[in-house]
Amino acid sequence: MQKNTLAIVLIILGIIVLAFPLAGVVPLSVLTGIGVAFLGIGLLLAGFSDRVESSGLGLLEIVLGLIALVLGLGFVLNPGLFSFVAGLLIYIAGLFLVIIGVVALFTKAGGSRWNGVVAIIIGLIYLVFGYLVSDPFYLGILIGIWLLLTGILMYFQKD
Repeated sequence: MQKNTLAIVLIILGIIVLAFPLAGVVPLSVLTGIGVAFLGIGLLLAGFSDRVESSGLGLLEIVLGLIALVLGLGFVLNPGLFSFVAGLLIYIAGLFLVIIGVVALFTKAGGSRWNGVVAIIIGLIYLVFGYLVSDPFYLGILIGIWLLLTGILMYFQKD
């Protein structure tokens, strides 16, 4: 029963992502930016207080805090920066899908080797689309298709 519940959740998520592949990019950029900016402020404060006890750790926290603060403010003020950084994640997501597929193919982790084949194929398509198109709309559709197919295959597979 738990497998069927997970399959239905994957199918629902796939349909949602297919319906709204770009929904929430700007709000996500702003919320992420605020969170990263607060992280930067916290690291700066911790770095200045730790500078007395351990100069190496304090300096590292200050540098990381400045980087996080700049990125956070950049995400809030310029959603394009968020899109650029998210664009780098396209390649990571495609690579993860291929790795998940290879692992599922050899271990039957998803319960079926076909789940692994689907993940490998969509991961490779994701990498190619990421390289050629770089349009988050189409990449969102691919993720939706992957979620939908994985959910359907999981729901109808024999135990």
